[in-house]
Amino acid sequence: MTDELDLAAVVAGGTVDVLDFPKPGIVFKDLMPLFADGPAFRTVIDGIVAHYGKDTFDVVAGVEARGFVVAAAVAYAAGVGVVPVRKAGKLPRPAIAVSYELEYGEATLEVHEDAFVAGQRVLVVDDVLATGGTAGAALELVERAGGTVAGFTVLMELAFLKGRERLGSRTVHALLTV
Repeated sequence: MTDELDLAAVVAGGTVDVLDFPKPGIVFKDLMPLFADGPAFRTVIDGIVAHYGKDTFDVVAGVEARGFVVAAAVAYAAGVGVVPVRKAGKLPRPAIAVSYELEYGEATLEVHEDAFVAGQRVLVVDDVLATGGTAGAALELVERAGGTVAGFTVLMELAFLKGRERLGSRTVHALLTV
């Protein structure tokens, strides 16, 4: 089994900093090289599944857009379904919406009203935890749609933005904290 330090090194090794994206002053953490490296990506996904165990969640919710990549892979590895948490206006059926602030603007996330069966255990995954706005909105959406949050995982946490604090008492599992 790969330990947490090894997973952090894998994530760090597959991340490229992109300066001034999406606007001046922001350092974007590009995880696409990690996703493109099959063995590294598999190591990270297997590490997430091992952390929780396959019997602790019934479905995985992935936050748009890079969270979709992680969520689909975790769901496949665990043999469960996947639910997308989308940006506003992207879902075709009635949806629940939550608006929030980003480090560089505002946004709204949505999930179908019937995305989860009442009490269904949902592992929420995203790529990066920054200010906590996106994470908080996603977790709220899961609960408003009837799911029970079984866990929240990110590949990378930007600790200097204090997103974890915005999530209150919720547990955050981050493979790499910078």
